[in-house]
Amino acid sequence: MCRWAAYLGEPIFLEEIVSRPRHSLIHQSHCATQCHTAINADGFGIAWYGDRQDPGLYRDVMPAWSDPNLKSLVAQVKSRLFLAHVRASTGTATSRNNCHPFTVGRWSFMHNGQVGGYDAIRRDADMLIPDTVYPHRKGATDSEVLFLLALAEGLDTDPEGALARAAATLETLSRRKGAAPHLRLTAALSDGERLYAVRYASDDQAPTLYHRFSETRRGRAVVSEPLETDEGGWEEIPPGSFCVFEGDRVTVRPFRLQDLARAT
Repeated sequence: MCRWAAYLGEPIFLEEIVSRPRHSLIHQSHCATQCHTAINADGFGIAWYGDRQDPGLYRDVMPAWSDPNLKSLVAQVKSRLFLAHVRASTGTATSRNNCHPFTVGRWSFMHNGQVGGYDAIRRDADMLIPDTVYPHRKGATDSEVLFLLALAEGLDTDPEGALARAAATLETLSRRKGAAPHLRLTAALSDGERLYAVRYASDDQAPTLYHRFSETRRGRAVVSEPLETDEGGWEEIPPGSFCVFEGDRVTVRPFRLQDLARAT
C-alpha cells in the first residue's frame, strides 16, 4: 500500500515533512514499517497551496528516493498546506496520471488503500462517474474514481457526506461484483483552507493514520507513519473516523458509510 503525509500550519519548506525527518516520506518510500509492502516505488506526487486558490502539482513515475528534482523542489518551496504521496500500485499501471495527489480546481486528494476486485469492476466504476466531472478522469485508478465521485456528490458543500456517499457506492459495487476486502482507505483532501482526513475499512484492517502538532513547525502533520521513530506526541486516528483540521483545531467524528450516505 501507499504512504502519504499532509501538513497544515505556518509555512514551512516541504522538506520538513518530505525528506528531512529520519522517517520522512522519502524514507518511507523504500523503508515503510506499518504496511504490507516496505517499498513504495511506483511514483510520487506533491500538491501544495500558495498565494493562488488552486494548488501547484508535481508528480512523476520515478521512485521518490531517486529523483534529484524532488529533493531540490522540497528544499526551495514553502507552503502552509500541502499533500505528499508515494505510491505502491495495487494493479494499475505506473504512469504520471495514476500518481497521487489528484487535483480539480481548488481541491486536492490522495488515498492509500484499495477497492476490492477493482480489475473486475473498473468499467462499472468508470460508468458511475457523472458526465459533469468525467472530463477530469485522466488515469485508471480506483482512487481517482473515488475523488471524482465525491466531487459529484457535493464535495464543495459537504466534504464528509460526499466522501461517504462516494465510498459507499464503491463498496457496494465491490460487494456485488468485486472481492474482499471490499474497501480500505485512508485519504487526505483539501480545499486550500482546511485539511480533511478519513480512516475506514470494510473489514478490521484499516490502514494506519496519525497526527501530531509540532511547536517547532507551528503546524500539524497527518501521516501514514510517524516521521520520527522516537518522537512522542503522535496520536493514532481511530478506524472509522473523519477528521477536520482547521487552524489549530481538530475535529474527529465517526465515519459510518450507511449513516452518512443516507443523511441527505
